[in-house]
Amino acid sequence: MKKFSVILKYLSRYRGKIVVYLIFNILSILFGLISLGMLSPFLTLLLQGEGQTGQAMTLNTNAIGGLKDLLIQVMRHSDKSTTLLVICLLIIITTILKNLFYYWSSYISSPIRSATITFLRNDLYDKILALPIGYFTEQRKGDLISRMTNDIYEIESSVVSTLEGMIKDPLTIIGYLAYMVYLSPWLSLFLLILLPLTGFLIGRISRTLKRQSKDAAIRLGESLSVLDETLGGIRVIKGFGAESVLRRKFIQLNDSLFHTRNKMNARRDLASPLTETLGIIILTIILYYGGMLIFRTHGKGFSGGDLMTYIAVFGLLINPAKNLSTSLFNIQRGAAAIERVEDLLKAPVTIQDDPHAKKLEVFRDRIEFRGVNFSYEDASILQDINLVIEKGKTIALVGSSGAGKSTLADLVPRFHDVTSGELLIDGINIKAYSLKSVREQMSIVTQEPILFNDTIAANIALGKQDATQEEIEQAAKIANAHNFIIHKEEGYQTNIGDRGSKLSGGERQRLTIARALLKNPPILILDEATSSLDTESERLVQDAINKMMEHRTSIVIAHRLSTIRHADEIIVLQKGQIVERGTHDELIARGGFYKKLVEMQEVK
Repeated sequence: MKKFSVILKYLSRYRGKIVVYLIFNILSILFGLISLGMLSPFLTLLLQGEGQTGQAMTLNTNAIGGLKDLLIQVMRHSDKSTTLLVICLLIIITTILKNLFYYWSSYISSPIRSATITFLRNDLYDKILALPIGYFTEQRKGDLISRMTNDIYEIESSVVSTLEGMIKDPLTIIGYLAYMVYLSPWLSLFLLILLPLTGFLIGRISRTLKRQSKDAAIRLGESLSVLDETLGGIRVIKGFGAESVLRRKFIQLNDSLFHTRNKMNARRDLASPLTETLGIIILTIILYYGGMLIFRTHGKGFSGGDLMTYIAVFGLLINPAKNLSTSLFNIQRGAAAIERVEDLLKAPVTIQDDPHAKKLEVFRDRIEFRGVNFSYEDASILQDINLVIEKGKTIALVGSSGAGKSTLADLVPRFHDVTSGELLIDGINIKAYSLKSVREQMSIVTQEPILFNDTIAANIALGKQDATQEEIEQAAKIANAHNFIIHKEEGYQTNIGDRGSKLSGGERQRLTIARALLKNPPILILDEATSSLDTESERLVQDAINKMMEHRTSIVIAHRLSTIRHADEIIVLQKGQIVERGTHDELIARGGFYKKLVEMQEVK
């Protein structure tokens, strides 16, 4: 059960309810057995001769427990028709009680199942939010979506729902077997030998299901990744006539998934007919030896009514046995899904608060990189970075692609932690502050506008959920966004679609600037927000950026060098190292790497 520890952890929250569920199941099984036990005296009563007494009848029947005495008393003082009526009433009453307790057990278990999956899904989403940025660069987005959807569904349908059967069906089987041993220990010897052999055979067949299920989950994740890439790059796909390439790639993955699932289903569907066939073989053996037992004892130790009851109980035993074998198959199938989900839940969260972390109340003085090095998976990204960013100053980071500009900026909000050296805010190591308080002091505007499928107002207020309508509108005005917003059909309540697809590039970027402005932080991190815009949009966005940067500490990742001429200091990075630093004029006069970058852009 170790591999199901994730599920058991959630189920442990409902220990009290699970105990009640077990009690109700046991009572349901008990009353079911009492109801079945009435078959023996019923059949014996019908089959006995007219001259036999009630005492003679009860001596040749195996009704459960004290019901024998009750029936003896009824037979002594009543005729057969009255006894028959009492037996029928007992069958009705015990059947009602059996089903009442069964309903109550299901009423208790259903919310537990649903809550278990709800908590698991919530925890998985929380873990995704907590994982560091670096984790997602190594993972396929489709695979993560598959774990959140397909694997959770697999766990729900094949494990959580099955766990109920893994409790109820074994209890039912044990109860029925105990009564069958009570009816005839000799006949039950066959069951005790043949049933374990059946279980062993089913177990051998089900072992490959876990591996096949894991393969299917991986194929589904890959196909979802292709789908995500298709939706995100549909313009490029159509523009380059690459539909056939993507279609071929998707169909190959889909066909592989089809064949894997076919093999899984073939093995899973084998469980029920195999169990039933083996059950009928065992039943036939019981019929033969049961008949022989009656012939040898002349019906005195083991009557025809007892044999019919024994067969009836065995017939009812087949269904829970079939369910149990199917559950074992499903458990194997779901084990792979649990393993994939557990891998995500146990992924290390490398960016964590110190237990004694304090709150960064106000940014007062400076951000300092002191001998900072950063490596990712043995690859050195930044080396010996020494840099001081004074409050209210604008620092621009420039350099060729892969020089480490974005990584350097990502260290400030602790998207990554330094490998060695120190990053300090107001002279204190950034790790001494809580993550939340550090990020509260910052706003980020990325090169690609990141918006959510919600209203314009909700997107602007993302970093300040309690913002008033007036505050939202004021931020939009400063970001040069108010005018286009009010011309939308529903104004600030307009839904902008998936990733802001209903807006132009310039409109999307101005909303991200309004979002940053509304938060009103002292520190800004700007990944050149105008590089992909047309001239008019660029002018509006750049104007909004200039307003936003006033009286704030700004770290600007510059792609268009013309936009950072007035930065207080320009940091030139090359292969993770600072190779030049100074103002625009100083660096041009120096005639080094920065000047070459500027000249290359001017030529373009």
